[in-house]
Amino acid sequence: MAKYTIKRLLYMIPVLFGVAFLVFTILSLTPGDPGTIILGITAKPEDIAALNAEFGYDQPFLIRFFNYIGDIIFHFDLGTSYQSRQPVIEDIIARFPNTLKLTIFSMSLSAILGISLGILSAVRQYSKLDHICVVTALIFASIPGFWLGLMLLLIFALKLRVLPSYGAGTLRHFILPTLTVSMTSAAGLLRLTRSAMLETVRQEYIRTAKAKGASEKRVIWKHALRNALLPVITTLGTSFGASLGGAIIAETVFAMPGMGTLITTAIRQKDIPVVMGSTLFLATLFSLIILIVDLLYAFIDPRIKAKYQSGGKSRG
Repeated sequence: MAKYTIKRLLYMIPVLFGVAFLVFTILSLTPGDPGTIILGITAKPEDIAALNAEFGYDQPFLIRFFNYIGDIIFHFDLGTSYQSRQPVIEDIIARFPNTLKLTIFSMSLSAILGISLGILSAVRQYSKLDHICVVTALIFASIPGFWLGLMLLLIFALKLRVLPSYGAGTLRHFILPTLTVSMTSAAGLLRLTRSAMLETVRQEYIRTAKAKGASEKRVIWKHALRNALLPVITTLGTSFGASLGGAIIAETVFAMPGMGTLITTAIRQKDIPVVMGSTLFLATLFSLIILIVDLLYAFIDPRIKAKYQSGGKSRG
């Protein structure tokens, strides 16, 4: 297991390098330069050129890229923002807690609703509860996130005035963004859990357990659910990692200072250090989350754990 973990961590190095190169290339190909964006098109050309030289933007593409990578490797420096003139890591530290809270709240609610209702729907297949769950999941899966957020904002913040409409100061500020992000995810988890459970309960070992006299509750919770959770955990892990940088809609609708709004604002301003630093930070977290998900498989399915251990011994 340890060798597998180390190998996966080493694989992250070329992945992150590829992400950095791709994002840096896209930013370099976009029109405009930081000096013009900051000073405006009416500024003197010599002032724009001086500011670009200060940022190192007058250097060739590859030199700028490898200078940036060198600062990360040798100095652990993600750069300095062109706009705020503050270290990028400070902007990330200031914004990331809000995005992390929103992600934890939304994924927790999604897991509670999606998995529990998915299990009930599968256990009571073709019942009224099953039909209600499936139809509700289809409805929420079809609703665009920005529309749901605007409707929640209109009803609970503007009409009823029971919840705040913007900011991230208290837990009450996270209620509407959490509902916006979690409803679509919960709908997908419900359908996935239901399908996985229905497929699992038809397996031979489930019939054998029932034939030996095991209660329905024991069969479902100890035998069926444990095997059906593998695809659900994969979806939860990838959704959690994606939500760290993908909650842009909720953060925008509810004016929440998070990583999504930080990156989108930096892209519009062509603040390359902020975009690069935030992207690499989120890519690293996403890779670690996927690794944790893979390791969780070993605790759920002993066959996977045995495969990891045997693979490590054969290579050692």
